[in-house]
Amino acid sequence: MNPISRRAQGAQTLLLTFFMLAAAGCSSAPPPQPLEEPAPARTSAPAASTKAAPGTLLDGVAAVVNDDVILKTELDEKVNEAEQQIAARHTSLPAPEVLQKQVLDQMIVNRIELQQASSRGVTVSDDAVNQAMSRIAARANVTLEQLPDTLKKEGLQYDQFRKDLRDQIIIQNLEQQVLSDRLHITQQELDDQLKTDQGTGDSETQYHVAQILVATPFNPTPEDVAAARKKIDIVYGKLKSGTDFAAAAVAYSDGQKALDGGDIGWRKASELPTLFAPLVAQMKPGDYSEPLQSNSGFHIVKLIDVKRSDQKVLVTQTHARHILVRTSAILTAEQAKAKIQSLYEQLKAGADFAKLAAANSDDPSSAKKGGDLDWLDPGATVPPFQAAMDKLQPGEMSEPFQSQFGWHIVQVLGRREADQTDEDRKNKAYQAIFSRKSEEVIQQWLSELKDSAFIEYHVGQ
Repeated sequence: MNPISRRAQGAQTLLLTFFMLAAAGCSSAPPPQPLEEPAPARTSAPAASTKAAPGTLLDGVAAVVNDDVILKTELDEKVNEAEQQIAARHTSLPAPEVLQKQVLDQMIVNRIELQQASSRGVTVSDDAVNQAMSRIAARANVTLEQLPDTLKKEGLQYDQFRKDLRDQIIIQNLEQQVLSDRLHITQQELDDQLKTDQGTGDSETQYHVAQILVATPFNPTPEDVAAARKKIDIVYGKLKSGTDFAAAAVAYSDGQKALDGGDIGWRKASELPTLFAPLVAQMKPGDYSEPLQSNSGFHIVKLIDVKRSDQKVLVTQTHARHILVRTSAILTAEQAKAKIQSLYEQLKAGADFAKLAAANSDDPSSAKKGGDLDWLDPGATVPPFQAAMDKLQPGEMSEPFQSQFGWHIVQVLGRREADQTDEDRKNKAYQAIFSRKSEEVIQQWLSELKDSAFIEYHVGQ
């Protein structure tokens, strides 16, 4: 697993919310483009955990999550943000109690993930948050200094916005670690994907899809499955009666993109969940499927649009190797920075890069190859890593730099022009499998987390 690869996800919901609000108030500004940082689709991350002191009355508490509480005031703020986000997409609002439950459920998931991140030692530096804020300002067509006033005009507090963004990046980093630990791709899977791509001859066709998911718990009982089946059948009946798909997703879906109308973005056929791919390829834009069952629950998938292209593109690939040091429960951020600096000094003094990577890198898949990442297409890595590589000539090594995965040292070994080479096809096949499986892995992991957590609702149940 290459831990610097990006998940094929859309921009963070938090940032999209801001952009849609900004567009509504500044119609002359160009529409924002998606950010480069991958992120799980969520509502804005909740505010900092508020511990419930022994004997404290739970008045004003929306939910208890392990030893933390979500306050009713926090929930009300997030519901208001969700209402504005949905209205900006011109999607019908569900009933207030339905929207409140959807938002609260996602806040609970966020809170559990932040607790997991804390226990694992997953953090984000001020520099990383500052870089993300700078990109937000640039895409909102304002300077970083103007951003607080711009947010204020849209009813958003700068300090809270920055904190929510930090929490989102932490959750993103945590999920990348989970994928690194749990998502494994076999050589047989890679060979099968390559055969499929060669057989279809249409590997560049992209599908814009949305889904409604009615989730089942981890290790569901027959009663759980029956209840989920009943709910998805009701939703399917509403769709057949004319209910808008996006509105139904907002109201009923348990998917990570529920509050985005179920929209999971553009995907190649090979990047779609295995359950969806054969059906989507036969659909016309606007079509939606009958309910489908998977290990995660029941799905209804809709094809929004399709783009077909068989054009081959000549790209400049970079052959690189790296050393990654990431924080953990036993290695603080300061210790990780000190360790990468020590490794850098050893490399400058003539130490063997491959040996240091094998002994010290926290990227297990490349460490066993002396840190070798093989040939990388442009955009195959996260922006900080790509930027560091782009500054280097073959043979040059970077100073230590930080990404959402930790601290890196990268060395460029070579560059080449490539047009559908075998290595390029393998990389695309690998990324397709990774994209297809990552959503399933995260959904399963979240189900496990929720099942093992203490959750007590004080509203909406």
